[in-house]
Amino acid sequence: MKKNELPTWVKQRMRDGCVIPAMPLALDSQRRFDPRRQRVLTRYYAEAGAGGLAVGVHSTQFAIRDPKHGLFEPVLKEVSAALDEAAAESGRPLVKIGGICGRTDQALAEADFLIRAGYHAGLLSLGAFKRDSFGAIIAHVREVAEVIPIVGFYLQPAVGGLVLPYEFWRLFAEVENVLAIKIAPFNRYRTIDVIRAVCDSGREGEIALYTGNDDSIIVDLLTEFRFATSGGEKRVRIVGGLLGQWCVWTKKAVEMHSAIREAVGHGMEDPAAVGAGGWAGRPWLSLAQELTDANAAIFDAANGFAGCIPGIHEILRRQGLLEGTWCLDPEETMSGGQAAELDRVCAAYPHLADDEFVREGLSRWLR
Repeated sequence: MKKNELPTWVKQRMRDGCVIPAMPLALDSQRRFDPRRQRVLTRYYAEAGAGGLAVGVHSTQFAIRDPKHGLFEPVLKEVSAALDEAAAESGRPLVKIGGICGRTDQALAEADFLIRAGYHAGLLSLGAFKRDSFGAIIAHVREVAEVIPIVGFYLQPAVGGLVLPYEFWRLFAEVENVLAIKIAPFNRYRTIDVIRAVCDSGREGEIALYTGNDDSIIVDLLTEFRFATSGGEKRVRIVGGLLGQWCVWTKKAVEMHSAIREAVGHGMEDPAAVGAGGWAGRPWLSLAQELTDANAAIFDAANGFAGCIPGIHEILRRQGLLEGTWCLDPEETMSGGQAAELDRVCAAYPHLADDEFVREGLSRWLR
Protein backbone atom coordinates (compact mmCIF):
# COMPACT_ATOMS: atom_id res chain seq x y z
CA MET A 1 0.00 0.00 0.00
CA LYS A 2 1.39 3.39 -0.99
CA LYS A 3 0.57 6.60 0.77
CA ASN A 4 -2.21 7.63 -1.62
CA GLU A 5 -3.98 4.28 -1.45
CA LEU A 6 -5.55 4.70 1.99
CA PRO A 7 -9.03 3.14 1.80
CA THR A 8 -11.82 5.68 1.55
CA TRP A 9 -13.62 4.16 4.52
CA VAL A 10 -10.59 4.78 6.74
CA LYS A 11 -10.43 8.47 5.87
CA GLN A 12 -14.19 8.84 6.28
CA ARG A 13 -14.30 7.08 9.65
CA MET A 14 -11.44 9.14 11.00
CA ARG A 15 -13.06 12.39 9.85
CA ASP A 16 -16.48 11.38 11.17
CA GLY A 17 -14.92 10.55 14.53
CA CYS A 18 -14.63 7.29 16.44
CA VAL A 19 -13.34 5.62 19.59
CA ILE A 20 -9.76 4.35 19.27
CA PRO A 21 -8.42 2.53 22.35
CA ALA A 22 -4.67 2.50 22.92
CA MET A 23 -3.91 -1.22 23.12
CA PRO A 24 -2.36 -2.62 26.34
CA LEU A 25 0.20 -5.44 26.24
CA ALA A 26 -0.90 -8.88 27.50
CA LEU A 27 1.79 -10.72 29.47
CA ASP A 28 1.77 -13.89 31.54
CA SER A 29 3.09 -14.25 35.08
CA GLN A 30 6.62 -14.76 33.70
CA ARG A 31 6.33 -11.45 31.83
CA ARG A 32 6.23 -13.27 28.50
CA PHE A 33 3.95 -12.20 25.66
CA ASP A 34 0.53 -13.84 25.92
CA PRO A 35 -0.94 -14.00 22.38
CA ARG A 36 -4.19 -15.56 23.57
CA ARG A 37 -4.98 -12.74 25.97
CA GLN A 38 -3.88 -10.18 23.37
CA ARG A 39 -6.53 -11.61 21.06
CA VAL A 40 -9.08 -11.50 23.88
CA LEU A 41 -8.47 -7.77 24.23
CA THR A 42 -8.72 -7.29 20.47
CA ARG A 43 -12.07 -9.10 20.30
CA TYR A 44 -13.34 -7.08 23.25
CA TYR A 45 -12.53 -3.77 21.57
CA ALA A 46 -14.00 -4.88 18.26
CA GLU A 47 -17.28 -6.04 19.77
CA ALA A 48 -17.48 -2.98 22.02
CA GLY A 49 -17.78 -0.88 18.86
CA ALA A 50 -14.36 0.76 18.68
CA GLY A 51 -13.66 2.39 15.33
CA GLY A 52 -9.97 1.52 15.40
CA LEU A 53 -7.06 0.39 17.54
CA ALA A 54 -3.68 1.97 18.22
CA VAL A 55 -0.96 -0.61 18.88
CA GLY A 56 2.71 -0.20 19.76
CA VAL A 57 1.98 3.04 21.61
CA HIS A 58 2.54 4.13 25.22
CA SER A 59 -0.12 1.79 26.62
CA THR A 60 1.47 -1.13 24.75
CA GLN A 61 4.75 -0.23 26.49
CA PHE A 62 7.48 1.38 24.39
CA ALA A 63 9.88 -1.27 25.77
CA ILE A 64 8.46 -3.83 23.31
CA ARG A 65 11.04 -2.35 20.93
CA ASP A 66 13.94 -3.25 23.20
CA PRO A 67 15.97 -6.07 21.54
CA LYS A 68 15.95 -8.03 24.79
CA HIS A 69 12.16 -8.30 24.47
CA GLY A 70 11.83 -8.28 20.68
CA LEU A 71 8.07 -7.86 20.84
CA PHE A 72 7.31 -4.96 18.52
CA GLU A 73 6.68 -7.03 15.41
CA PRO A 74 5.14 -10.10 17.11
CA VAL A 75 2.60 -8.02 19.05
CA LEU A 76 1.58 -5.86 16.11
CA LYS A 77 1.29 -8.86 13.79
CA GLU A 78 -0.86 -10.68 16.34
CA VAL A 79 -3.25 -7.76 16.76
CA SER A 80 -3.47 -7.14 13.02
CA ALA A 81 -4.38 -10.78 12.39
CA ALA A 82 -6.94 -10.74 15.21
CA LEU A 83 -8.51 -7.59 13.76
CA ASP A 84 -8.74 -9.25 10.35
CA GLU A 85 -10.53 -12.22 11.95
CA ALA A 86 -12.94 -9.92 13.78
CA ALA A 87 -13.66 -8.02 10.57
CA ALA A 88 -14.33 -11.25 8.68
CA GLU A 89 -16.85 -12.29 11.33
CA SER A 90 -18.61 -8.94 11.70
CA GLY A 91 -18.15 -7.37 8.27
CA ARG A 92 -16.90 -4.24 10.05
CA PRO A 93 -13.15 -3.57 9.80
CA LEU A 94 -11.32 -1.35 12.29
CA VAL A 95 -8.77 1.33 11.49
CA LYS A 96 -5.32 -0.05 12.31
CA ILE A 97 -2.87 2.50 13.70
CA GLY A 98 0.63 1.48 14.70
CA GLY A 99 3.01 3.44 16.87
CA ILE A 100 6.20 4.79 15.29
CA CYS A 101 9.15 5.83 17.47
CA GLY A 102 12.81 6.75 17.28
CA ARG A 103 15.09 8.70 15.00
CA THR A 104 14.44 8.70 11.28
CA ASP A 105 16.11 5.40 10.40
CA GLN A 106 14.16 3.54 13.08
CA ALA A 107 10.92 5.37 12.28
CA LEU A 108 11.18 4.54 8.57
CA ALA A 109 11.83 0.88 9.36
CA GLU A 110 8.81 0.78 11.67
CA ALA A 111 6.65 2.55 9.09
CA ASP A 112 7.67 0.03 6.43
CA PHE A 113 6.83 -2.83 8.80
CA LEU A 114 3.41 -1.32 9.57
CA ILE A 115 2.56 -1.21 5.88
CA ARG A 116 3.59 -4.85 5.47
CA ALA A 117 1.59 -5.85 8.55
CA GLY A 118 -1.60 -4.27 7.21
CA TYR A 119 -1.74 -1.07 9.26
CA HIS A 120 -3.39 2.01 7.79
CA ALA A 121 -1.49 4.77 9.58
CA GLY A 122 1.32 5.45 12.00
CA LEU A 123 1.06 7.40 15.26
CA LEU A 124 4.30 9.36 15.17
CA SER A 125 6.08 9.85 18.49
CA LEU A 126 8.68 12.63 18.52
CA GLY A 127 10.25 11.86 21.88
CA ALA A 128 13.63 11.10 20.26
CA PHE A 129 13.91 14.67 18.96
CA LYS A 130 14.08 16.64 22.20
CA ARG A 131 17.31 18.41 21.22
CA ASP A 132 16.46 19.08 17.57
CA SER A 133 15.16 22.17 15.86
CA PHE A 134 11.59 22.30 14.66
CA GLY A 135 12.90 22.35 11.11
CA ALA A 136 14.73 19.06 11.68
CA ILE A 137 11.64 17.51 13.24
CA ILE A 138 9.43 18.57 10.33
CA ALA A 139 11.95 17.11 7.89
CA HIS A 140 11.67 13.84 9.83
CA VAL A 141 7.87 14.00 9.70
CA ARG A 142 7.93 14.49 5.94
CA GLU A 143 10.18 11.48 5.41
CA VAL A 144 7.94 9.19 7.42
CA ALA A 145 4.81 10.56 5.72
CA GLU A 146 6.29 9.49 2.39
CA VAL A 147 5.97 5.88 3.58
CA ILE A 148 2.70 5.82 5.53
CA PRO A 149 -0.18 8.17 6.41
CA ILE A 150 0.59 9.65 9.80
CA VAL A 151 -1.28 10.65 12.92
CA GLY A 152 0.48 13.49 14.69
CA PHE A 153 1.03 13.03 18.40
CA TYR A 154 1.33 15.79 21.01
CA LEU A 155 2.39 13.68 23.99
CA GLN A 156 2.43 15.26 27.42
CA PRO A 157 5.94 16.04 28.73
CA ALA A 158 5.28 14.11 31.98
CA VAL A 159 5.59 10.83 30.08
CA GLY A 160 8.29 11.78 27.58
CA GLY A 161 6.72 14.27 25.19
CA LEU A 162 8.08 17.57 23.89
CA VAL A 163 6.58 21.03 24.31
CA LEU A 164 5.54 21.88 20.74
CA PRO A 165 4.16 25.40 20.21
CA TYR A 166 1.72 26.78 17.67
CA GLU A 167 4.54 27.49 15.20
CA PHE A 168 5.49 23.83 15.06
CA TRP A 169 1.94 22.60 14.50
CA ARG A 170 1.40 25.23 11.82
CA LEU A 171 4.30 23.67 9.87
CA PHE A 172 3.14 20.15 10.72
CA ALA A 173 -0.33 20.81 9.31
CA GLU A 174 1.22 21.57 5.93
CA VAL A 175 2.82 18.13 5.64
CA GLU A 176 1.14 16.01 3.01
CA ASN A 177 -0.34 12.70 4.13
CA VAL A 178 -1.33 13.76 7.67
CA LEU A 179 -4.51 11.85 8.46
CA ALA A 180 -5.18 13.12 11.98
CA ILE A 181 -3.58 14.60 15.09
CA LYS A 182 -3.85 13.12 18.56
CA ILE A 183 -3.80 16.07 20.96
CA ALA A 184 -2.52 14.82 24.33
CA PRO A 185 -0.54 17.52 26.15
CA PHE A 186 -2.95 17.44 29.13
CA ASN A 187 -2.88 21.23 28.88
CA ARG A 188 -5.62 23.53 27.60
CA TYR A 189 -3.27 26.19 26.22
CA ARG A 190 -1.31 23.64 24.21
CA THR A 191 -4.48 21.93 23.01
CA ILE A 192 -5.66 25.24 21.58
CA ASP A 193 -2.28 25.76 19.88
CA VAL A 194 -2.76 22.61 17.80
CA ILE A 195 -6.33 23.32 16.77
CA ARG A 196 -5.64 26.95 15.88
CA ALA A 197 -2.65 25.89 13.79
CA VAL A 198 -4.74 23.41 11.81
CA CYS A 199 -7.41 26.05 11.21
CA ASP A 200 -4.82 28.59 10.07
CA SER A 201 -3.37 26.04 7.66
CA GLY A 202 -6.73 25.72 5.92
CA ARG A 203 -6.66 21.92 6.30
CA GLU A 204 -9.26 21.57 9.03
CA GLY A 205 -11.45 19.64 6.60
CA GLU A 206 -8.69 17.12 5.87
CA ILE A 207 -6.93 16.59 9.21
CA ALA A 208 -9.13 14.92 11.81
CA LEU A 209 -8.67 16.12 15.39
CA TYR A 210 -8.60 13.50 18.16
CA THR A 211 -8.32 14.02 21.87
CA GLY A 212 -5.64 12.23 23.81
CA ASN A 213 -6.33 14.39 26.86
CA ASP A 214 -7.51 11.62 29.17
CA ASP A 215 -8.16 14.28 31.82
CA SER A 216 -10.55 16.26 29.59
CA ILE A 217 -12.27 13.79 27.27
CA ILE A 218 -15.87 14.97 27.45
CA VAL A 219 -15.08 18.68 27.44
CA ASP A 220 -12.87 18.21 24.38
CA LEU A 221 -15.65 16.39 22.54
CA LEU A 222 -18.33 18.90 23.49
CA THR A 223 -16.42 22.03 22.57
CA GLU A 224 -16.80 23.91 19.31
CA PHE A 225 -13.48 25.70 18.79
CA ARG A 226 -13.77 29.05 16.99
CA PHE A 227 -10.92 31.04 15.49
CA ALA A 228 -10.68 34.16 13.33
CA THR A 229 -8.33 33.38 10.44
CA SER A 230 -7.29 35.11 7.23
CA GLY A 231 -9.88 32.92 5.52
CA GLY A 232 -12.65 33.99 7.90
CA GLU A 233 -14.00 32.43 11.06
CA LYS A 234 -13.28 28.74 11.41
CA ARG A 235 -15.36 26.44 13.61
CA VAL A 236 -14.02 22.97 14.27
CA ARG A 237 -14.49 20.08 16.66
CA ILE A 238 -12.42 17.31 18.10
CA VAL A 239 -14.29 14.39 16.56
CA GLY A 240 -13.01 11.39 18.48
CA GLY A 241 -10.39 10.09 20.84
CA LEU A 242 -7.29 7.93 20.75
CA LEU A 243 -6.94 7.25 24.41
CA GLY A 244 -5.47 5.03 27.09
CA GLN A 245 -8.59 5.68 29.17
CA TRP A 246 -10.70 4.18 26.39
CA CYS A 247 -8.85 0.85 26.55
CA VAL A 248 -10.92 0.21 29.68
CA TRP A 249 -14.72 0.38 29.88
CA THR A 250 -14.71 0.64 26.09
CA LYS A 251 -18.36 -0.23 25.49
CA LYS A 252 -19.43 2.70 27.65
CA ALA A 253 -16.87 4.93 25.92
CA VAL A 254 -18.43 4.09 22.55
CA GLU A 255 -21.92 4.83 23.85
CA MET A 256 -20.79 8.11 25.37
CA HIS A 257 -18.96 9.21 22.23
CA SER A 258 -22.02 8.38 20.10
CA ALA A 259 -24.33 10.33 22.41
CA ILE A 260 -22.05 13.37 22.38
CA ARG A 261 -21.66 13.32 18.60
CA GLU A 262 -25.45 13.10 18.25
CA ALA A 263 -25.96 15.98 20.68
CA VAL A 264 -23.51 18.34 19.01
CA GLY A 265 -24.87 17.35 15.62
CA HIS A 266 -28.26 18.66 16.67
CA GLY A 267 -26.98 21.88 18.18
CA MET A 268 -27.27 20.58 21.75
CA GLU A 269 -23.64 21.15 22.69
CA ASP A 270 -24.44 23.34 25.72
CA PRO A 271 -22.21 21.64 28.30
CA ALA A 272 -24.81 22.26 30.99
CA ALA A 273 -27.31 20.15 29.05
CA VAL A 274 -28.05 16.61 30.10
CA GLY A 275 -26.76 13.63 28.20
CA ALA A 276 -28.73 11.52 25.78
CA GLY A 277 -29.40 7.80 25.46
CA GLY A 278 -27.97 5.86 28.36
CA TRP A 279 -26.64 9.10 29.82
CA ALA A 280 -30.01 10.85 30.01
CA GLY A 281 -30.47 12.84 33.20
CA ARG A 282 -26.74 13.26 33.79
CA PRO A 283 -25.33 16.72 32.96
CA TRP A 284 -22.38 16.48 30.59
CA LEU A 285 -20.11 18.54 32.83
CA SER A 286 -20.87 16.31 35.79
CA LEU A 287 -20.02 13.26 33.70
CA ALA A 288 -16.83 15.01 32.65
CA GLN A 289 -15.82 15.46 36.28
CA GLU A 290 -16.64 11.85 37.09
CA LEU A 291 -14.65 10.47 34.17
CA THR A 292 -11.67 12.66 35.02
CA ASP A 293 -11.80 11.51 38.65
CA ALA A 294 -11.87 7.89 37.51
CA ASN A 295 -9.00 8.54 35.12
CA ALA A 296 -6.93 10.08 37.91
CA ALA A 297 -7.12 6.79 39.80
CA ILE A 298 -6.46 4.59 36.77
CA PHE A 299 -3.59 6.73 35.46
CA ASP A 300 -2.15 7.37 38.93
CA ALA A 301 -2.08 11.14 38.45
CA ALA A 302 -1.25 11.67 42.13
CA ASN A 303 2.12 10.00 41.57
CA GLY A 304 3.09 11.58 38.26
CA PHE A 305 1.44 8.75 36.26
CA ALA A 306 3.95 6.20 37.60
CA GLY A 307 1.23 3.54 37.89
CA CYS A 308 -0.60 4.41 34.68
CA ILE A 309 -0.06 1.18 32.75
CA PRO A 310 -0.48 -1.15 35.76
CA GLY A 311 -3.65 0.80 36.64
CA ILE A 312 -5.09 0.10 33.20
CA HIS A 313 -4.12 -3.55 33.59
CA GLU A 314 -5.78 -3.75 36.99
CA ILE A 315 -9.17 -2.68 35.64
CA LEU A 316 -8.85 -5.24 32.84
CA ARG A 317 -7.73 -7.89 35.36
CA ARG A 318 -10.72 -7.25 37.59
CA GLN A 319 -12.99 -7.81 34.59
CA GLY A 320 -11.19 -11.01 33.60
CA LEU A 321 -9.75 -9.67 30.35
CA LEU A 322 -6.16 -9.90 31.61
CA GLU A 323 -4.75 -12.38 34.10
CA GLY A 324 -2.50 -9.89 35.88
CA THR A 325 -1.02 -6.41 35.93
CA TRP A 326 2.49 -7.46 34.86
CA CYS A 327 4.63 -5.05 32.85
CA LEU A 328 7.89 -5.73 31.02
CA ASP A 329 9.71 -3.74 33.69
CA PRO A 330 9.31 -5.58 37.02
CA GLU A 331 9.59 -2.23 38.81
CA GLU A 332 6.55 -0.85 36.99
CA THR A 333 3.75 -1.60 39.43
CA MET A 334 0.78 0.20 40.92
CA SER A 335 1.64 2.92 43.41
CA GLY A 336 0.85 2.72 47.10
CA GLY A 337 -2.81 3.55 47.62
CA GLN A 338 -3.69 3.23 43.92
CA ALA A 339 -5.69 0.03 44.40
CA ALA A 340 -7.81 1.76 47.05
CA GLU A 341 -8.39 4.66 44.68
CA LEU A 342 -9.55 2.22 42.02
CA ASP A 343 -11.93 0.67 44.55
CA ARG A 344 -13.29 4.14 45.28
CA VAL A 345 -13.95 5.24 41.71
CA CYS A 346 -15.37 1.87 40.66
CA ALA A 347 -17.86 2.08 43.53
CA ALA A 348 -18.63 5.76 42.92
CA TYR A 349 -19.16 5.59 39.15
CA PRO A 350 -20.52 2.16 38.17
CA HIS A 351 -22.29 3.77 35.20
CA LEU A 352 -18.89 4.40 33.58
CA ALA A 353 -17.97 0.70 33.64
CA ASP A 354 -18.98 -2.01 31.17
CA ASP A 355 -18.70 -4.98 33.53
CA GLU A 356 -21.96 -6.58 32.37
CA PHE A 357 -20.92 -6.38 28.71
CA VAL A 358 -17.61 -8.06 29.54
CA ARG A 359 -19.29 -10.78 31.60
CA GLU A 360 -21.57 -11.61 28.68
CA GLY A 361 -18.76 -11.76 26.14
CA LEU A 362 -15.74 -13.05 28.02
CA SER A 363 -16.25 -16.79 27.43
CA ARG A 364 -16.69 -16.12 23.71
CA TRP A 365 -13.55 -13.98 23.51
CA LEU A 366 -11.55 -16.64 25.39
CA ARG A 367 -12.38 -19.31 22.81
